Amino acid sequence: MPSVHIPVLTEPVVEWLAPAAPGLLVDATVGLGGHAEALLKAVPDFRLLGVDRDPQAVAMARRRLEPFGRRVTVVNQSFDRVPELLAEMDFGQPSAILADLGCSSFQLDSAQRGFSFSANGPLDMRMGSDGPTAAEMVNTTDEDELVKIFWRYGEERRSRAVARAIVRQRQIKPLATTGELSALLERVMPRRRNQKIHPATRVFQALRIAVNDELGQLERFIEPAARSLRPGGRMAIISFHSLEDRMVKHGFARLQGKCTCPPDFPECCCEPEHVVSVLTRSPIRPTDEEIERNPRSRSSRMRVVERGEGS
Repeated sequence: MPSVHIPVLTEPVVEWLAPAAPGLLVDATVGLGGHAEALLKAVPDFRLLGVDRDPQAVAMARRRLEPFGRRVTVVNQSFDRVPELLAEMDFGQPSAILADLGCSSFQLDSAQRGFSFSANGPLDMRMGSDGPTAAEMVNTTDEDELVKIFWRYGEERRSRAVARAIVRQRQIKPLATTGELSALLERVMPRRRNQKIHPATRVFQALRIAVNDELGQLERFIEPAARSLRPGGRMAIISFHSLEDRMVKHGFARLQGKCTCPPDFPECCCEPEHVVSVLTRSPIRPTDEEIERNPRSRSSRMRVVERGEGS
């Protein structure tokens, strides 16, 4: 039975997004509806469009948010389609947008979903129900491409050794479960004394990001979503690792009119335009009390922007 999911940074989410009311609140990754419920309770003037690519999450969010009646619409779609959905459903400009980029506990703790190396199950890792699984990826992708995936998305220093071991193993027997992959990784990268992070952590993260095109979706989401806000509207994005946070930070900076090109570029190629103001100079992080209450909140960080009145 999956554990109860505790949404992260709930109090700061309400604090930073409530001033954007009244109007439409878009929870672009509604999950089990924890943030949405808190916002709808705190701000009676919000109505909600909840979006999630996971059909199980959509069903659970609908049940949780049922008491709010006609204030709530929840749809099964990926978050990068939010601007299109707003147009298709004729919702108008949102007052607030929230995207929590983390996996929920029910996904992580369900062995059948294949996200975790600590629970043996099918090597799946899909947030939704379509597209290739992690098993298909590790059993068909060539060695060099696997190296790129593990280094780019997991920053795994032993990417080459891991990829080579996977290719050798699948020639004998394809990898089918999280337990098989985790055992292989422990053989390639034995756990050192006092090592806090499990050897499989970065590789599993990299596979999950690649399987779900998480960074591609985020890149397609940030600018169109910010531009969809009404004047004075706010958008908050919660990330959980440096790759996501860096993309959010640079995307928000560019939308504030700052050049984000590498310093050695002879001229600006990113074409920044002042669309929003960044409200959080540094990311909002969980308090010690929240981390003690919910250890999975430890790596979360939230950045917030506001659409300019004249932009």
